[in-house]
Amino acid sequence: MFGRMLFICFLLLPLQWVHSVTFRAAVDGVEWLVEGSPFACQLIHPIPSFGAALFEQEAGEDVEFKLNPAQTQQLRGNVRLIAEAAPWSPGMAPRRITDVPVQQGQVSVTGEHAASVLAALHQGLMPTFTGQNWYGSHQTVTVNVLSVNFQSAYEEFLECLVQLLPVNYRQIARTAVLFPTAEHQLSDATRRRLDLIAQYVLTDETVQQIFVDGHTDNDGRRLLLRDLSQRRADEVTRYLVSQGVDESMIITRFHGDRYPVVENDTAENRQRNRRVTIRLERD
Repeated sequence: MFGRMLFICFLLLPLQWVHSVTFRAAVDGVEWLVEGSPFACQLIHPIPSFGAALFEQEAGEDVEFKLNPAQTQQLRGNVRLIAEAAPWSPGMAPRRITDVPVQQGQVSVTGEHAASVLAALHQGLMPTFTGQNWYGSHQTVTVNVLSVNFQSAYEEFLECLVQLLPVNYRQIARTAVLFPTAEHQLSDATRRRLDLIAQYVLTDETVQQIFVDGHTDNDGRRLLLRDLSQRRADEVTRYLVSQGVDESMIITRFHGDRYPVVENDTAENRQRNRRVTIRLERD
C-alpha cells in the first residue's frame, strides 16, 4: 500500500522537477568576483554545486562569456542561452541569445552574443543556459546567472580592463618586420610593433630571452647580403634596448639570404624575405 502511494506521489510531481536539474546561487549569497592582471581580467560568478560563469578578457582580445562546470562531464552537445526574467520579477518573455556547442565540457560565448549577455545583466535579466544529457543522462540541466550585485562588480571589472596590455604573448611571441630593398632603417610601423614587444617584455617576467634574426632576399652578392642582414638585426636590437629592454636578454644573429621563408621568384616573395624576426622565449 505504501509503495503504491509513493508511486502516485511520484507521478504527481512537476514534470520539470523529474526531468530537469537546475543550478543557481541563492539570492542572498550571489557573488561577482573580479580577478585581474595586465594579462587578463575576469568577472566571476560562482554557481554552487556546479562551477562558475564568468566574463574573461585577455590582453589584445575581445571579451568572452564562459560557463565552466567544475566537472566537465556535466555538459555535452549543445546548450541554449536565453535571457529571461528573474524569479522575483516575472513578466518579461524569454529572449533567445544563441545556441552554443559544448567544447571540452565548457561553453564560450563571444562577440555580439557576449555583449547580449552583458546587456541582459545590466537590465536585471537572468541569462540561462539549458542543455540536454546532463552527465550523459536524458535529464535537462539548467544553469541560471543572477544579476544581483552585478553592477558594482562590473565597474571594478572595467577598471581592470583599462590596465590590460595591448597585446598578449601569442600575438607577439613570433614577429617579423619587413624592410625595403637594400634598407635597414626602421619604418614607423616597425617602431610601433617593437614598442608593443618592449612593453610586453618589460611586464612579463617569465620572458627570459629574445632572439633577433636578420634576413635578406637573394638580390646581391652573398657577403653584402650578410652585412645587410646584420645591420637590420642590429637596428632592431638597438631600438628594443632604447625602449628599456635589457640587452643581456637579446641574442642577435644574421643570416643573409640563407633562410628564405618563400622562394625569391617574385617581387612580393622577395619582400617577405627582407625581414627581421623577433622570437620571445619564456622560462
